[in-house]
Amino acid sequence: MSELHIVVGLQAKAGKEDELRRDLAGLVEPSRGEDGNIRYDLFEDRDEPGHFVFVETWASAEARALHHEQGPHIQHFHANGVANVEKTEFARILKRVV
Repeated sequence: MSELHIVVGLQAKAGKEDELRRDLAGLVEPSRGEDGNIRYDLFEDRDEPGHFVFVETWASAEARALHHEQGPHIQHFHANGVANVEKTEFARILKRVV
């Protein structure tokens, strides 16, 4: 198996920063408990509140796919919380260099 490293940046809609922060924070613990999760951290830009970054490490691409396709907390977010996202600023799948 090859670990999968991912970073995703999201910008909240104006006036929806608190709601998005709450919704994103609610994804962290359930995601950390999923099979194949190694790291699942949420950050917010110190200088630009409302700009969030997920840093994720999964044991495999398959584990991450199950997370997105079957995780009830992720499905709930996509059905509800995503309405507070203005845009995805970036989404990168990374490979370790060193």
